[in-house]
Amino acid sequence: MEATDERNHYTAKRKRDSNEDVDDSPAVANGGVDFSLLEDIEKSQNSVEVLDVKTLKKLVLSFERRLRDNIAARLKYPDQPEKFADSEIELHEEIEKLKILAGAPELYPDLVNLNTIPAILDLLTHDNTDIAIDVVGLLQDLTDEDVLDENDEPARILVDCLIENNVLESLLQNLLRLSETDPDEVAAVYSTLSTIENLIEVKPAVAEMVCERTKLLRWIIGKIKVREFDSNKQYASEILAILLQSSVANQKRLGQMNGVDVVLQAVAMYKSRDPKSLDEEEMVENLFDCLCCLLMPLENKERFLKAEGVELMIIIMNQKKLCYGSAIRALDFAMTNYPPACERFVDVMGLKTAFPAFMGKIPTTKNKKRSKEELEERLISLVASLFGGVLRGSRRERLLSKFVENEYEKIDRLMELYMRYSNRVKEESKRLNDLELDDLEMDEDEKYNRKLESGLYSLQLIAVILGHLWTSEHPRIKARIELLLKQQKLTKTDVKNVLQEYHDNIGDLDGPDEKEKAQTKIQRFIASL
Repeated sequence: MEATDERNHYTAKRKRDSNEDVDDSPAVANGGVDFSLLEDIEKSQNSVEVLDVKTLKKLVLSFERRLRDNIAARLKYPDQPEKFADSEIELHEEIEKLKILAGAPELYPDLVNLNTIPAILDLLTHDNTDIAIDVVGLLQDLTDEDVLDENDEPARILVDCLIENNVLESLLQNLLRLSETDPDEVAAVYSTLSTIENLIEVKPAVAEMVCERTKLLRWIIGKIKVREFDSNKQYASEILAILLQSSVANQKRLGQMNGVDVVLQAVAMYKSRDPKSLDEEEMVENLFDCLCCLLMPLENKERFLKAEGVELMIIIMNQKKLCYGSAIRALDFAMTNYPPACERFVDVMGLKTAFPAFMGKIPTTKNKKRSKEELEERLISLVASLFGGVLRGSRRERLLSKFVENEYEKIDRLMELYMRYSNRVKEESKRLNDLELDDLEMDEDEKYNRKLESGLYSLQLIAVILGHLWTSEHPRIKARIELLLKQQKLTKTDVKNVLQEYHDNIGDLDGPDEKEKAQTKIQRFIASL
């Protein structure tokens, strides 16, 4: 950054431009309306040039001329800011004029062909951060989602050019020098994150590129560690969720940077208190989204366990605050296909915390994003994971005893859920069949996905839990299941059919060996019923 005198001169001049002395305005004599100003505005609107290639070239030439003037002035008077301050004001004005191009994204290919992008991006490293901030604002406008909507090809051409000219590296280099105390620079932080989000929207591969090529993840971790809440911390959490949601590479990369522990510490601040505003609430939701994404790779589940993440989520559930449902969701991710987390859950009294919720005793919170039904589905998944992860010994006995206590109320609840989801899936199947009668063809995969959306997956998990209970060789449990099936006019064959459909559709995402292992287990349930 340049000398303080230069900064003050530049800022002061910009403020003077926007705060003219209007004490003698004729507006007072015209009932508060200055008709001369209205006339000026009308004239200026009539004189606006049509946005075409000719106008674009004029804008670019004018920008390049002011840029050359500024470079020359800085080279000639490197130690005299007052000598080049005016050229900086003029350069600022030219950058502002370029923002009009956001209204004509069809001209982006021409802008790229004029080879102006490199010169614009070079200004992100300008000694005067105000100029760099101007460029960040320009990039934000040019890549705005509303601007680029329905302009896919021009948007792709612009974004490809920006990436080729190291926009990610330059944006981060500038981001790292921005102050958290200067209001203009705080706003520029937000604009930088917005620009990165826009780039990802057009070119999803940017999500991994920006983490590979820059220190963005490191910067976000630093931002999340700050205890005080602000809008940029909220936006940083949102960007992190975007970076993690579809990239295993980013999930692993952040895990290696102690990211699991950092996110756990960030959510731990809300274990016994609720966020103070809707924005802060959204940030906490973003942080839990990040945590759930992080818990996809096995190595991060291990880090979660080591950092006592299971214990923290149980504490949050017991506090019954806003994060209650988010903690259930995180536990579901942590325990899926990871027996050590299931065993830890049992060891630290997780059953005592989870089963009241499984029975429907879910506390009412202000969090409308976590519906009771969604939590119900998460709890079904969590119980299924427990049965799949706790296979023997005293832990298994403690789990099974939960379904015996209080006169088998958990089995009754399980059958209640079975009936509800079964009826919902039947209704969806009938609706799909009716659509086919109306000549709306649908392949089997699409039909299956529609049924999954209507609750088939939860129904399948309930059937899996029933399979575990049945094969436990506990005579009273088996007798209770048979009684409840009979009461609902169902047979074991109905449960078998659900399990068979589940068996036939198990994917090989975790590899062929895991698929075979899972199918063998389901086949054992089918054979025993």
